[in-house]
Amino acid sequence: MTLDSRRLGSTGTKVSELCFGTWRFGRETNGVLETSKEEAHDLLDAFADRGGNFIDSANVYGTPNGRSESWIGDWLAERDRENYVITSKVYFPFDEENPNGSGLSRTHIRDQIEGTLDRLGTEYLDLYYIHRWDEETPIEETLSTLNRLVEEGKVNYLGASTMAAWQLTKALWKSEVHEWERFEVTQPLFHAGYYEDVKDYLDVCGDQELAVCPYSPLAGGFLTGKYERADPDDPTQVIAPDGSRASFDDRFEQFYLSERGWNVLDTIRTVADEVDASPAQVALRWLMDYPEATVIPIVGARTEEQLDENVEAADVSLSEDQWERIMNARYDDEGRLWGH
Repeated sequence: MTLDSRRLGSTGTKVSELCFGTWRFGRETNGVLETSKEEAHDLLDAFADRGGNFIDSANVYGTPNGRSESWIGDWLAERDRENYVITSKVYFPFDEENPNGSGLSRTHIRDQIEGTLDRLGTEYLDLYYIHRWDEETPIEETLSTLNRLVEEGKVNYLGASTMAAWQLTKALWKSEVHEWERFEVTQPLFHAGYYEDVKDYLDVCGDQELAVCPYSPLAGGFLTGKYERADPDDPTQVIAPDGSRASFDDRFEQFYLSERGWNVLDTIRTVADEVDASPAQVALRWLMDYPEATVIPIVGARTEEQLDENVEAADVSLSEDQWERIMNARYDDEGRLWGH
């Protein structure tokens, strides 16, 4: 199975139809290393062997910060840099001791881009995201600084992760008014059973021809079907495999365990049986087929087996009726979004 390529929004760059997320690389959770360097490199090898060229990271991925970028850089050093589309992000605190060590000020962005490029062992980033919106820094300062990075050849394209529709619209308008480089790619939390409605956000992306690269497209593993509902009267009660995210992540209940989530999962399971695919593959295909924008999900497989399952989503075909049934599962009989 080999991934096809898609144009990255309105840019001229082509990327694989799935992006590989590296937030687990070097990350320690409760003292346990989630993905070792050897495992990380094996996964990157497998992704590349299956036609993947789109790799997502951030300056704060790994324990300590920057470890994920460093491991990608070591892997990239043995390959042709030009064959890959490499991303990173800036916003969250990198140096807790530095009062200017977080946010989207000119000072912090300038400092972090140099560290990111050094760890990745590259002269440029293909895509640089702001990791969050910075309420304390004028957006003009942020955008003008990012524009300068593009002019200097340190960054090819700009992206924005996790913000409100009005914030994205404001940033795009400021870029147009000042003739700065604009955000070409967005990275929201988005999946079929998402607990908040992101329609307004996606409408902006579609109208402006921005690529959408959702993180957590499988709802933290919830949409893979490995969880079972334990109480018909309480959607937060779940039977989870040992060591799964539901057993240690407090956000799991808030983000995924809802009437909407279970209703969507039941529909995905039904469709998966109809097309002879796994629930994970159907959930990914549903995103890839989103009609209003180019959607390229970010997958974070832990093993090559999981990666292969994700990659095979590219071969799944959903009918318009099946796609709509999954979309409509988010609504109750009165046409209202299921509550959380």
